[in-house]
Amino acid sequence: MKFIAEMMYLVAALLFVTGLKRLNKPETARNGNLISSVGMLVAIIATLLEFKVVDYSYIIIGLLIGSIIGVVLARIVKMTEMPQMVALLNGYGGLACFLVGWSEFYKQYQMSLDPLFPYSIELYTAITLVLTILVGGVTFSGSVIAWAKLKEVMKGKPILFKGQQFVNGAILLAAIVSGVLFILAPANGFSLLIFLSVIALILGVTSVIPIGGADMPVVISLLNSYSGIAGSLAGFVIQNNVLIVTGALVGASGLILTNIMCKAMNRSLANVLFSGFGSVTSGSGEKAQGKVKPINIEDAYLLLESARSVVIVPGYGLAVAQAQHAARELADLLEKNDCDVKFAIHPVAGRMPGHMNVLLAEANVSYDKLFEMDAVNPTMDTVDVCLVVGANDVVNPAAREDPKSPIYGMPIINVDKARTVIVLKRSMASGFAGIENPLFYKENTRMLFGDAKAVLQGLVAEFKK
Repeated sequence: MKFIAEMMYLVAALLFVTGLKRLNKPETARNGNLISSVGMLVAIIATLLEFKVVDYSYIIIGLLIGSIIGVVLARIVKMTEMPQMVALLNGYGGLACFLVGWSEFYKQYQMSLDPLFPYSIELYTAITLVLTILVGGVTFSGSVIAWAKLKEVMKGKPILFKGQQFVNGAILLAAIVSGVLFILAPANGFSLLIFLSVIALILGVTSVIPIGGADMPVVISLLNSYSGIAGSLAGFVIQNNVLIVTGALVGASGLILTNIMCKAMNRSLANVLFSGFGSVTSGSGEKAQGKVKPINIEDAYLLLESARSVVIVPGYGLAVAQAQHAARELADLLEKNDCDVKFAIHPVAGRMPGHMNVLLAEANVSYDKLFEMDAVNPTMDTVDVCLVVGANDVVNPAAREDPKSPIYGMPIINVDKARTVIVLKRSMASGFAGIENPLFYKENTRMLFGDAKAVLQGLVAEFKK
């Protein structure tokens, strides 16, 4: 049975790698997700065979409850709420590993109390227990805070206080000291592990509260990596090879994605975690010069109707307004009018990696219409109309033009180079980064104020007249 289980673990690992590989393209992502799910099912069956589980009652109950919860969430959670859903799922992964660590410790702790069969927790096990509980706890509480910020249960701007980094350093030092003391004397370390657990949960909170809403894509990626690392550590604790491999894959891919997100903002991970970015005021950088030129739906329609090429740049405002279906319908009407339409996606647009891709895919926008920033920027000066829907910081030309701007050097979509720019916004308020956008005052920019969904539906109605 052990040999069969090991072979099944190998098959599961191959399925995970294949599934992960297929997630790198939109047209194969759904299939990759299914392949990875099958791999997890194979891994679970292998585990049951390896440990010769004969009573499946609790396992079946857990499977049914989990399946019901999963189906309900898949049905009721809106696509616009995917970032907070992903944050929670990361947290659940961390919590599961946290509980696995505690379960294994309690089992071995009880064995060490047996006077007839004295047992001491091995050094290897003690180290992996400490790391599993620490990383799992940080992942869980940090993910809950990320969910609360995205759900707007708490304010999305950074929460800062004097001496914050010193406090975080002291908390981390306390975690390290308690972990080392436990490793040195694990048999008497029940209270130390409880202290470490509390410290880990506090550290997760204090490390995420200073991060603003504009940096949420990086945070989501990092927490995803943490959950994978916690899973891999839990695999070492219970000596399960497939869990080690799976956790390592998730951890590595999360770190790679985090690095991609940081490069997309031209910032280091340390800057994201510790700078309190987003607490800046709209006065940062040079004051924008010029006069705002509003436009109504009828005039915007005339510009779009005569355009031969249109680039639509979606942002978080599109998600908030749930305007993805209206955007797709407008794109279809533009194409029927012999217009070339592209959707330009910035890597950090929205509140999680791939947020805009997910929303547009849900609205049945063809994958071949989605273009990355580097693909559209070289041809932006040939575009007749660039329609910015709810995006702000990712199209802010201050990133190129103003050395004093907090986002200077950040790669952006160069919408200001298009012949005409139409910006859909509710008001002149700044984005999550709190930085004024000189794009709104450019000579070729027209501001179309109102709810993104209502405005896009108005443009659709004009085309249908």
